[in-house]
Amino acid sequence: MRAQFVLSEIGVGLRRNLTMTIAVIVSVALSLALFGGALLGLKQVSVMKGYWYDKVNVAIYLCNKGDAESDPNCTEGAVTAAQKKAIETDLKKLEPVEQVIHEDSQEAFNHYQDQYGNSPLAQSLTPDQMQESFRVKLDDPEKFKVISSAFTDRPGVQSVQDQRDTVDKLFELLNGMNMAALALMGLMLVVALMLIVNTVRVSAFSRRRETGIMRLVGASSFYIQLPFIMEAAFAGVLGAFLASVLLGGGHYFMIDHGLNLADKMPLVNFVGLNDVFAVLPFVIVIGLLMPGLAAFLALRKYLKV
Repeated sequence: MRAQFVLSEIGVGLRRNLTMTIAVIVSVALSLALFGGALLGLKQVSVMKGYWYDKVNVAIYLCNKGDAESDPNCTEGAVTAAQKKAIETDLKKLEPVEQVIHEDSQEAFNHYQDQYGNSPLAQSLTPDQMQESFRVKLDDPEKFKVISSAFTDRPGVQSVQDQRDTVDKLFELLNGMNMAALALMGLMLVVALMLIVNTVRVSAFSRRRETGIMRLVGASSFYIQLPFIMEAAFAGVLGAFLASVLLGGGHYFMIDHGLNLADKMPLVNFVGLNDVFAVLPFVIVIGLLMPGLAAFLALRKYLKV
């Protein structure tokens, strides 16, 4: 009987404040969708780091004939065969070096043509204008400075570049977007909490006669407050499920189908549906607890029992 009464009170409260309840559901859904999206964004950055850090190399670019006139590191002219041999030998002796691949000017020219063959600049380049290089695979990408300090000022070396720097700029951009999403999520949570508090306040005011009667017949504080807390928790759970649908649907249409980014960007390892499912319990738990706690605190102020 008591359970039936509580459920009936929840239904009454939701009907009386239908528009505000809908606003709470939408606000909670958007804020939790942003929260889940930010968690997936952090996971995506982690996955991409693990993928790209294993593939980026240290590139040691060697001087060519053109560099002798324009680059202060190549004043002695193009790299000689003896210098190349010495550089390769010393590279293979270094402990962090896992693999050394030599790319001559013709191979560099062919790679450039494959990637940028349609550009106007590619039509004017010749193989002798391209730089030879050594692509160095390290067992630990963090040990780049070992290579840099050993070969930066060496005769025949034009520059030493850590390709991870380029990838890190992308990761910084993605992390910045995640932080922006978290900030927007925080704003949406504040809006949702304010709506929950106002909804509970209006609901408590509209049912002040019923709660007064319940006090007179000796109902406990918790029993009087329970319908209001469960109304807020119910709205929060609906918002959490809506957020879950948005996250799952977003992954489905953006990565697997619709935009089909997985096929259009094969070099990017996107998070999978299992990662989405791993986030959903956090979304649902927060959707349940946050409105219920906000309602409980609001009732202590607006519903004197």
